[in-house]
Amino acid sequence: MKRKAFLLFLLCLGTFTSLMAKDVVSGQVFDKDTKDPIIGATVLLEGTSIGTVTDLDGNFSLNFAKTSVRKVQISYMGYVAQVLSFTNSKTDLGKIYLEPATIGMKDVNITASIVRRDRMTPIALSDVKVDVIENKLGNQEFPEIMKSTPSIYATKGNGGFGESRISLRGFGSENIGMLINGMPANDMENGKFYWSNWAGLSDVTQQIQIQRGLGASKMGISSVGGTMNIITKSTDAKEGGSLYTSIGNDAQLKFGFNVSTGLMSNGWAVTLAGSRNSGDGYVMGSNFEAYTYFANVSKMIGQDHRLSFSAFGAPQWHNKRSTAYTIEQYRTNQDGRRMNLGYGLLNGEITGGAYGYNEYHKPVLSLNHFWNINEKSSLSTVAYASIAKGGGRQSYGNGKNWLAINNNTGLPYPETKLTETGLLDYDAVFQANKESLTGSQAVFTNAVNSHNWFGLLSTYNTTIWEKLNVSAGFDGRFYRGRHTQEITDLLGGEYFLDPSPVYGTSSSTPLYKGDIVGFDNTGEVIWAGIFGQAEYSTDNYSAFISASVTNQSDRNHVPGLAPVDGKQVSQFVNFQPYSIKGGFNYRFSQHHNAFINGGWFTRAPNFRNVFKNFSIELNKGVKSEKVGTIEGGYEYRSKNMNVTVNGYYTQWRDKGLVKSFGQYTANIPGVNAQHWGVEVEGKYKPLHNLDLTAMFSFGDWTWMDNVEFTMYDENQKPVGTYNAYIKGVHVGNSAQMTAALGVNWNPFKNLRLSADWTWAGKNYADFDPTNRTKPEDDVDSWRMPNFATLDLGISYSMKIAGLDARIFGNAYNVTNTNYIADARDGADHNAATALVYYGFGPTWATGIRVNF
Repeated sequence: MKRKAFLLFLLCLGTFTSLMAKDVVSGQVFDKDTKDPIIGATVLLEGTSIGTVTDLDGNFSLNFAKTSVRKVQISYMGYVAQVLSFTNSKTDLGKIYLEPATIGMKDVNITASIVRRDRMTPIALSDVKVDVIENKLGNQEFPEIMKSTPSIYATKGNGGFGESRISLRGFGSENIGMLINGMPANDMENGKFYWSNWAGLSDVTQQIQIQRGLGASKMGISSVGGTMNIITKSTDAKEGGSLYTSIGNDAQLKFGFNVSTGLMSNGWAVTLAGSRNSGDGYVMGSNFEAYTYFANVSKMIGQDHRLSFSAFGAPQWHNKRSTAYTIEQYRTNQDGRRMNLGYGLLNGEITGGAYGYNEYHKPVLSLNHFWNINEKSSLSTVAYASIAKGGGRQSYGNGKNWLAINNNTGLPYPETKLTETGLLDYDAVFQANKESLTGSQAVFTNAVNSHNWFGLLSTYNTTIWEKLNVSAGFDGRFYRGRHTQEITDLLGGEYFLDPSPVYGTSSSTPLYKGDIVGFDNTGEVIWAGIFGQAEYSTDNYSAFISASVTNQSDRNHVPGLAPVDGKQVSQFVNFQPYSIKGGFNYRFSQHHNAFINGGWFTRAPNFRNVFKNFSIELNKGVKSEKVGTIEGGYEYRSKNMNVTVNGYYTQWRDKGLVKSFGQYTANIPGVNAQHWGVEVEGKYKPLHNLDLTAMFSFGDWTWMDNVEFTMYDENQKPVGTYNAYIKGVHVGNSAQMTAALGVNWNPFKNLRLSADWTWAGKNYADFDPTNRTKPEDDVDSWRMPNFATLDLGISYSMKIAGLDARIFGNAYNVTNTNYIADARDGADHNAATALVYYGFGPTWATGIRVNF
């Protein structure tokens, strides 16, 4: 009897399950171009609040038993929404492909070496999508959107607009390959990436892919720590646009627009965007004003060709802190962590003193040609140009310290002119200059960094035997950067006499606004490289190998210095950096895969290290740097969970450093470092409307050897040989332990809540090797206290006059954590002598975006 009852129960249960299954519509959502599953796409029964989101494999299932609606709307930010019909007899919609909202993203991804996250590429990578940028960035600095990525440490630097900095696995931006739409963006002379030059980049960014370690870039770029691919807006697929505005702490105000014709029937498309951002700044005396403009004009030529012209720029000016201060100075100053001693009021306007102001404009123009040769082959070519000018304020002359703060102590100089309230006293400086019988004793100058940069990047891609993909290309660049110091303000005097004149002038020559003082030199870099990669992929494994070789030629012009042997232009100095790397990935079940990769590459020394003290004299000890790395990882992936674990070891040899202070220059050759660590990253989706994320990274990044270096005087003659005690000292201003937890919850239709907790530890103060020359300096740098911050976010989508709109709000460091973000090691290598920058206290932003 019990057996019959049990069988009857199973029969009823099966019947109920079968009936329920008939009332469920399902499908799997993919990116049309990359064929990757789209995670978190919204699926709604049209006109209702009944919906769900796709899981980690792009799958969804939605019960429609309580409604007569038989249409689903599928949408995801950055893609064109689709509305699909279904019937009671056909509820499996199969594979659904959403078209990117930007035309030609597949072609851009090839140029930029963006890789698919389909568990087959043997590298460690993380993605930041456009919805994260729009919902969470607010008024933060652009790099901070990446702070929840393993082994990344991002700070606001000195607190000025665009003065942020980022490190990856202990390497600064000069050792990270920075690409914008595949175009190299690191400075051609020192390798750095200045975020203030790209301050409006977040307004037009579609995606950021962080490839840690070797990465997938085929070019011979400076990716010691990794590669950051920033993909911007291109040609919008649909007609329409948006207007948006936001406000934030300290009078921050931003507004902007985006408008597009979409792809018209004649094959043309035009997209325009622009914004303005201004505010007083969190730090005292750090007001700013910034603009962004973007334009794209594209033309489809038949089915196989597309031409696309883009122009992007972000002109800005901002006041900033000129130096860091001691912890005791912050504690005793009424402004606390907002403290800034390096500004004053000039004609009623906030005016930064020496090193307290920056302005720059770096427009980039590019012409892209995408050619689908056939079903298996394509050619992507981009020609680009950047003509930039800007610089930072300095004070100059015998009275230069009147408007300066001592960078080594954080204190005013004895001769610094201050008001009773502690601000820089411009009235006193003007009066002293007016009374001088020999012209201004102190003037403001702009340390100009202008450049003309032209490049050509072409990549051929083809598929052989279906499973073998081969690509090859050319990377050519020409860079000419001029560095001068121009008088911008005589500060009340009638003229200026330069005590250290550039070549061709004398100390008795009256100089005026626009004249050159101090230095005048021009660096040229010619770069020509070829690269190639082969990737073999099956359902269960993939392998790749790539190589590149480059010729880099450096030349220095020094019209500001006296000729050497009748010359003011050096010969070209040539370097031939190369790279070779490979990797293997194996998927040994539906849920598990593992990878390993390794590589070796050399790179040319930075331009600054090639020539002695900005002269045409070759630094004979300079040589190419060498980097070797190996990495392995494991990934578990299921319907609702994704976890990756990887470990790495990198050794960096023969790094060259050149340090200048006063009339002396230190040439520090053969510096070696090792970086190893472990990274864990995971995502869990317990409910269709709830995402949980987590990250942890541990690294140990240290300098390997004490080094001997020679000090030179201003005449390039050696004055002594010293030891730098840096063996075992940890890499500075790069938190070597980080962790993050994130929650993204959609409690009901159109409402999104988020919380992000980040933690940083094992963070050491940065240091100068030339300040570690005594045996008692043979200790580690000061270790900063660990800290954690919590950010909250909310957004709500709605209709305004029939238009889609979204309001949003973000609050950062809501727990008001008082923490040190960056530090410079002091004489005693402890907290008392360190110079530091504190992180910001609570800040906020709120705004609205309306789409039409």
